[in-house]
Amino acid sequence: MALKDDLEEKVKSIFSEKWTERDGQVVPSADDLKLSNDAVKLDGVVLYADMSESTKLVDEKKAFFAAEVYKTYLHCAAKIIRAEGGEITSYDGDRIMAVFIGDSKNTSAARAALKINYARIYIINPALEKQYPKAAYEVKHTVGIDSSSLFIARTGIRGSNDLVWVGGAANHAAKLGSLSNSYPSRITAEVYNCLHDDLKYSEGKPMWEQVTWDDMDRVIYRSTWWWRIS
Repeated sequence: MALKDDLEEKVKSIFSEKWTERDGQVVPSADDLKLSNDAVKLDGVVLYADMSESTKLVDEKKAFFAAEVYKTYLHCAAKIIRAEGGEITSYDGDRIMAVFIGDSKNTSAARAALKINYARIYIINPALEKQYPKAAYEVKHTVGIDSSSLFIARTGIRGSNDLVWVGGAANHAAKLGSLSNSYPSRITAEVYNCLHDDLKYSEGKPMWEQVTWDDMDRVIYRSTWWWRIS
């Protein structure tokens, strides 16, 4: 079959085939879904941790140095996410996506964001400065978090496929993660309103500042705070 005929047949099949949907109890992996129109639905909190200015890093620094920065940041973020009960769903260059489910998903995701900020400030940057005192480089980042219903399907071709996460949280968390690193952590009002009080206040002081996200016309909360890792 010619490539054009194959593409036309598959596109027609995807648009016409009925969906098989089921409610999920765990974050699915690609093996849990078929390549046909098969989907899992769940309520989840999506976290994107995004290292800032990676293009400048690659353009101005040695390749091995940039690779070490990538590796240290993504390693710390991934370990923290796992420790807080999140499931890592993808790595994309200098950023990592994770999904949290369960009764404390909002609090767990927000605490992960603050712990990633702690790791950046007190673990990664001091070690980098000690190893490369003349590098004049500081790791900066942003974390974006949102909550919504998610529709998860398997996409791609046989032998090369992955999951696609359809839902407001996946898109908006990624967009929040691309905002200015002057506030390393940003969460939507839907996430903030479900936080435990110890993630909202420290000794009576608010840890988050409410602002309007003009691009999306949404209320969000931003923070420069960190959460100590023990």
